[in-house]
Amino acid sequence: MHSTLEILAWFDRYLVERHLRFEGVVIGGAALNLLGVVSRLTKDCDILTPEIPKQIDEASRAFARQMRAAGGTLQDEWFNSGPASLRDQLLHGWEKRLQDAFVGQAIHLHTLGREDLLCAKLFALCDRGIDLADCIALAPTRAELTKVLAWLEQQDANSQWPAHVQATVADLARRLGHALP
Repeated sequence: MHSTLEILAWFDRYLVERHLRFEGVVIGGAALNLLGVVSRLTKDCDILTPEIPKQIDEASRAFARQMRAAGGTLQDEWFNSGPASLRDQLLHGWEKRLQDAFVGQAIHLHTLGREDLLCAKLFALCDRGIDLADCIALAPTRAELTKVLAWLEQQDANSQWPAHVQATVADLARRLGHALP
């Protein structure tokens, strides 16, 4: 399996050859990989915004088929808008805190600023329970965890959600070597 950077570089060339361009915001494991926070391989590239245009979606699927024909394992949905609903939940002004993650000839991907990345990854940890390694790799400070905690507690209407969030974040804090108040 190839790194996110390699796949995006190849996809960038693929789009250049087809005179297509895409600019968006990548989150999740792909963003952390591009930023050098984690080195694990990820199976997809989650685009927060904009909605992936039809031409780019079709090109990404054709690219995946081409990669599989060459012995790769890239799935058709590898370049997706799955997490798009998160953009309405992020902290106010997240768009102003974007940073570059990948700049090619046809693709320009931004990602969230640190606090917003923490929010997204901690929300995923609380919601799905499978992002612990990424949260540890981000190494949030005690102050960052405390700041994000109030936002996290408001992300689900379930009456048990705040207690679940507090327990999950407290567990992460213990693993990182700091306790929360």
